[in-house]
Amino acid sequence: MSIDPRRTAVLALHWQVNVVEPEGFFGPMLAEPVARSGVVASAAHFHDAAREAGAAIVFTRFTIPEDEGGLVRNTGFMSAVAEAQEAFRPSARATRLISAMHVDDATDLVVDNQKLSGLAGSDLPDVLAARGIDTVLVTGVATNLTVEQTARHATDLGFTAHVVSDCVAAADESAHAASLANLALTTAGCLTAEEALAELSSAR
Repeated sequence: MSIDPRRTAVLALHWQVNVVEPEGFFGPMLAEPVARSGVVASAAHFHDAAREAGAAIVFTRFTIPEDEGGLVRNTGFMSAVAEAQEAFRPSARATRLISAMHVDDATDLVVDNQKLSGLAGSDLPDVLAARGIDTVLVTGVATNLTVEQTARHATDLGFTAHVVSDCVAAADESAHAASLANLALTTAGCLTAEEALAELSSAR
């Protein structure tokens, strides 16, 4: 197997202050396990190396504009963030990507939405298709939330989806492991960062 970087995008999901920093909305739940896992440094390195290999990098942010955009209070999760929506405004500090994530303004995309899937609630699937992208490599937090939702969604949209297993993390190790086991069956399979970069390099 090889992964053609010209037809590949890395979907880097929810690398935001609100999600992975102690002061963020989800900090009490996620900051400590994320820090313990070392996933931030691993993902930042992977994004830079994948970009160097020729893959597109897309960062997604969960934000809530003044008019609430596409937010629907149809789950407990969405109801909770709706109640705290001032912290999720697009211009709020807590919605920023964390400083460890390098964004190349010339080549990378940053996409905001109000959905759990990074491919829902925006024109991102059409943008990727227009660029000839048919494969996505998924990183982010949390494994059993936006990562799993996005990878499954990508698969249903016709993309070949791989979760980068050492570039994702969850609040609970058992939930993380169970989610990766599910994704091994419901997507094209999980890859480590080393494996994914080797596949990108072999196609160059």
